[in-house]
Amino acid sequence: MDFAHSPRSLALQARLRQFMADLVLPSLPDWHRWSDAGIYPEDLVESLKAQARALGLWNLFLPSLRDDQPGTRLSNLDYAPLAEIMGQVPWSAEVFNCNAPDSGTMELLQIAATPDQARRWLDPLLAGSIRSCFAMSEPDTASSDPTQLTTRIQRDGDGPDAGWVLSGRKWFITGAAHPLCRLAVVMGVSEDDNAPEHARHSLLLVPMDTPGLTVERNIPVMDHQSLDGHCELVFRNVRVPADAMLGQPGAGFALAQARLGPGRVHHAMRSIGQCELALALMCDRALERRAFGGRLSDFANVQDWIAESRVEIDQARLLVLHAAWLLDQSGSAAARTDVSAIKLVSSRLQTRVLDRAMQVFGAMSLSPDTPLARLWAWGRALRFLDGPDEVHLRTVARAELKHAKGRRGAHAAHLRRWMPVAG
Repeated sequence: MDFAHSPRSLALQARLRQFMADLVLPSLPDWHRWSDAGIYPEDLVESLKAQARALGLWNLFLPSLRDDQPGTRLSNLDYAPLAEIMGQVPWSAEVFNCNAPDSGTMELLQIAATPDQARRWLDPLLAGSIRSCFAMSEPDTASSDPTQLTTRIQRDGDGPDAGWVLSGRKWFITGAAHPLCRLAVVMGVSEDDNAPEHARHSLLLVPMDTPGLTVERNIPVMDHQSLDGHCELVFRNVRVPADAMLGQPGAGFALAQARLGPGRVHHAMRSIGQCELALALMCDRALERRAFGGRLSDFANVQDWIAESRVEIDQARLLVLHAAWLLDQSGSAAARTDVSAIKLVSSRLQTRVLDRAMQVFGAMSLSPDTPLARLWAWGRALRFLDGPDEVHLRTVARAELKHAKGRRGAHAAHLRRWMPVAG
């Protein structure tokens, strides 16, 4: 088990850190100026994207595997530290065309798209000329159990005019308000009730300008409205042609699950990057701020927060790197429990470390003068996104109990009580 990064990954890390220092961080004032006005800074982001692409800092999560667009794919283990670096400025992932949900959409299209679907959607996504959204969660359904989804996909017509009609409501759909969002990948029920519960759903590729599709609202999250959106979408008898189906009818659940493994590594490492930033800010503040005749860094409780944060971040990183290594070695199915574990650990870690940093900063941390409040809010949201904590706890517990059943009785000797022998 070797966690050493390849020479290529190390070179990309150095180049990415330099790009962040030279171009992304100096752009923060302009980003916030536009953001505060509620306007997506498209010109700023497009300029940075062009420079990143020219330097080879592009599609780092998944260089194309197709013959006409050659590239050597980075392993999950090699990509993980790159995601951590990007995570310190959350919007920067788009600069490198490594942002969610597009990264997952591109992986799905690489797996299941027909040549025509790839030309229409995958190529422009790889080029960064369009964005996408993944529409699964619904307001009236527990999203922790996607087998309960109620959005309907029905066949319409026969022959060359055949198609699909889509009806339903989705919400908290990330990216749907982005000015370049052109595609919604929509999950709905296409098969009858007699089909197995995990074989009833399909995925449709729906252009955002299709009649009947409405972006109802951009939902604020923790009282903050994202510029690219966490939107509520309504599909009122939306008709798409037969070739809009991604993969086979009834295969939607399996396809949706296939995109989650690497995506959760990305989320986890971006979260760790944000924790690193929070810890650095906490240390700087503790060394500068004076109270009760000394610096905050002199107080034992603040030192405890710093030490606990350092140890917990390093523990979480090792767990994520192990999951990334297992994904590389054995695939998503073998790493399922480990991927649930890192999703659980990283989201909880983020709110814990951010909370400590906010306490050191005091009231200032609640203002826009630091990134802490917004990063904390995102960490809290992550405890729902890609499955709530409770679902991942159940996944880990079930795996542990399965192992216990397999070795049942093996540890019985440890439970014996040895009585002294009477003399």
